[in-house]
Amino acid sequence: MLLADIFSLCLRIGELAFSATVAGLIGEYLHHTHHTSAWPRKRFIYTEVIAGISILFSLIFLLPFMSSFIHYPIDFILFAAWMIAFGLLADFIGPLHCGGLWNWRGITGKGTCDRWKADIAFSFLASIFFLVSALLGLYVVHKKRRAIVDSTRKRRWYRSTV
Repeated sequence: MLLADIFSLCLRIGELAFSATVAGLIGEYLHHTHHTSAWPRKRFIYTEVIAGISILFSLIFLLPFMSSFIHYPIDFILFAAWMIAFGLLADFIGPLHCGGLWNWRGITGKGTCDRWKADIAFSFLASIFFLVSALLGLYVVHKKRRAIVDSTRKRRWYRSTV
């Protein structure tokens, strides 16, 4: 169980880091385009909201008393939300002619395509970390439930350990 707790802590730190990176990149873009209409920027506003919610839940689930793993449905919902954000960002970068979507070389540069590819990469990584966290929580919760059910079964009177 200790290994699962340590692995969960590492996943939460990764979720927090990736979500904060996406929030920073998208926030910078929204700051530079704040005088334009909100309608063309709706995909970025959605991604920023999902990043903020992810940061909040990552911080809450990092607390020591939250190691019960019963919050795996929230992780799965955030995984789905991040995959939607990934799809919206991938749809935006398509017409920019930045090369292949999975070609993440050069994401540390200062060009427009480099920033969008970094944003897509970190949103994908955040979604994968939330998925792994949800699967870990599902595994641990059902493993504990199975152990509790097995230990509470009634024994037959002739197989008593008394």
